[in-house]
Amino acid sequence: MDLNLPIRAGTTVIGPLSILRMKSEEAVQLVRSSVQLRYPLEIAICNAHTTLTALDDPAFAKTLQQMTLLNDGIGIDLASRFLNGKEFPDNLNGTDLIPDILANVGIPLRIFLLGASEHRVKLASEHIEATYPLHEVVGYRNGYFDMDRSATICDEINRTRPDLLLVGMGNPRQENFIVQNRPQLDATVAIGVGALFDFMSGSVIRAPKAVQAVGLEWLFRLLQEPRRLFRRYVVGIPRFFIALMKLKRTRSDR
Repeated sequence: MDLNLPIRAGTTVIGPLSILRMKSEEAVQLVRSSVQLRYPLEIAICNAHTTLTALDDPAFAKTLQQMTLLNDGIGIDLASRFLNGKEFPDNLNGTDLIPDILANVGIPLRIFLLGASEHRVKLASEHIEATYPLHEVVGYRNGYFDMDRSATICDEINRTRPDLLLVGMGNPRQENFIVQNRPQLDATVAIGVGALFDFMSGSVIRAPKAVQAVGLEWLFRLLQEPRRLFRRYVVGIPRFFIALMKLKRTRSDR
C-alpha cells in the first residue's frame, strides 16, 4: 500500500493485514483527496469475518495487501486491543462510512453501484440520489455474474466515468473483483461495501442505535438471517478468537 496523498495514519497489524488507524473524518478526507488528485485508491473494510478469511486463505490475504484497509466492527477492535494494546479511533463500517463520505466529502461525485440484486441496487441508487443530491449515480448493475464476464462489466462501468465505484458483493468476491480488474477499471476510488445496498434499499433493517453502541449489531443481524449468517457468527466468532490467541502466542515465542 503506497498512499502518496496528503494524509498519513498509523496502522494496526493483525496477522497478514495492516489496517489503517483513522478517524471517520480522515477517511472522508482520504477519499476526497484521491478524487481531487485523480489518484487511484482501492479500499477494503475489514471486519472479523474478512480477517478470518484472510487468515484461512493466503491468496485472499495477498489481495487485501494490495488495498487500503479500514476497520469494521467490535471484533476487529477487540483484536487490536488484544494484539497491540490499543483500540481503533473510530468504527469505519461501510454502512456508516459511505453515508458519511457522501454527506461530507464536499465535492460532487459520479457514482457507480455494483452488487446485490437488480431490485435492491436500483433502490439503493434512488436512495443516494434523493438523500445526497450533490452526487450523481451514473450507473448500477446487480452483482450476479460470472467472473469470466468481468471485462464486459468493466466496460459498462468505464462508459460512465465514475469517481467512486461501490462494490457490494461480499468478501472475498468484491475485493477480488476490484484488485483483479483494477488495470481495466476507470474509476478513481473503488470500495468494497458488503451489504450496504441491502440496507440502503430498505430490504434489511439496521440494528437500533443502542444495540450498535454496545457492539451487538452482529447479533441483531444473526437473529434476522440465522440460516445465512449462522456459519459466519456462531462458528466464525470462536474461530476468530482462537486464531487471535495463536497470533499472540506466535508473537510471544519470537
